[in-house]
Amino acid sequence: MDILVKNGKIVTQQNKLVETDLWIKDDKIQGIGRFTELEQGMDEVIDAKGNLILPGFVDVHVHFREPGFEYKETVQTGSRSAAKGGFTTVCAMPNLNPVPDNVENFEKVDKIIEKDAIIKVLQYASITSGLRSEELVDFKALKTAGAFAFTNDGVGVQTAGTMYLAMQACASLNVPLVAHTEDESLLFGGVMHLGDVSDKLGLPGIMGATESSQIARDVLLAKETGVHYHVCHVSTKESVEIIRHAKKNGIKVTCEVCPHHLILNDTSITCDHGYFKMNPPLRAETDRRALIEGLKDGTIDCIATDHAPHSHEEKNQSMLHAPFGIIGSETAFPLMYTHFVETGIFTLAEIVYWLSEAPAKIFNLDVGTLMIGKSADFTLIDINESFEIQDDFESKSNNTPFIGEKVKGMVLATFVNGEKVWSKNN
Repeated sequence: MDILVKNGKIVTQQNKLVETDLWIKDDKIQGIGRFTELEQGMDEVIDAKGNLILPGFVDVHVHFREPGFEYKETVQTGSRSAAKGGFTTVCAMPNLNPVPDNVENFEKVDKIIEKDAIIKVLQYASITSGLRSEELVDFKALKTAGAFAFTNDGVGVQTAGTMYLAMQACASLNVPLVAHTEDESLLFGGVMHLGDVSDKLGLPGIMGATESSQIARDVLLAKETGVHYHVCHVSTKESVEIIRHAKKNGIKVTCEVCPHHLILNDTSITCDHGYFKMNPPLRAETDRRALIEGLKDGTIDCIATDHAPHSHEEKNQSMLHAPFGIIGSETAFPLMYTHFVETGIFTLAEIVYWLSEAPAKIFNLDVGTLMIGKSADFTLIDINESFEIQDDFESKSNNTPFIGEKVKGMVLATFVNGEKVWSKNN
């Protein structure tokens, strides 16, 4: 099919908005420019009406919960949620039941993805058997089965020796090792950041060192093994400093940050409610500012949502009993645009880069850009009209404290391989 998306605007690397059309042929981008003379011969013409045509966003950190926890989310609802947020490629974490820690379990998840996902979904395999053990998986067999990277997200690898051996295996196969960094011996039952707010609410706190100490351990092991080491959801100023130092010393480390850690801090927690409970927790204002600076200077490589759905019943209680997690697929762009582009802290071009091209580069994925010959993965976004985040998510879950916030940056439609997979009007 020949498709023309007309009257749109793209954002250049210089942060200029340029009026353009997008010509799609056989699922690929055939041209970016003005193609008015071709309009009559097109199979379909889509009028962007002056709105943005952006590359499909890439999220390297989502939880789709299937198999094992379908009451929270499924591949179908999770991929629809991502599409509503403008994401065309996502990477799904392995804290499932059964865990994709062997070829049989991995292929079971892959079949669900192939059947139900409306966007491109890449599946992580775990580092250890069952996530919690010290027994390493068969990395080579899982890579052959389709695993693009390995992680135990949700729990940190507690033993340095296990992490070292896992890094050796990943380095030998040239695949990234992705780490949820959390020293469980330092948790002490904490449910939110340790500080004045946790004291005021009478809740046990989580030290920043719980995260940063394990990153310090791991970057030294990454130096020894030469592995590509990627850190999930960085949240503390010490973590940023360690990663900055590691990069300056040539260690192959990359990392991500989540919108909620960039926007909120622990003073945003006004009451003891499960919707404020996330892992890592909302940190101090000094940490939040360090994360912003880390993005600006390139220490932090990209933005990822850590979309972590839970049921209303699970989250609608004290943080002492609620599970960790916040949804983020559908709110990531409007929150980032409103809080950082509208206020002049980041440019639109920077936000788009951190949500698309940057995460794709980290994992060597052939997505995340609008270029001739590439897959026609893109999203149409209106950045002018204000709207309120409402509890009308495509996700099964609504566990976010951002409901009711007024934002700009509404996704109008999302396309994968030139096919419309989600639309505001459908």
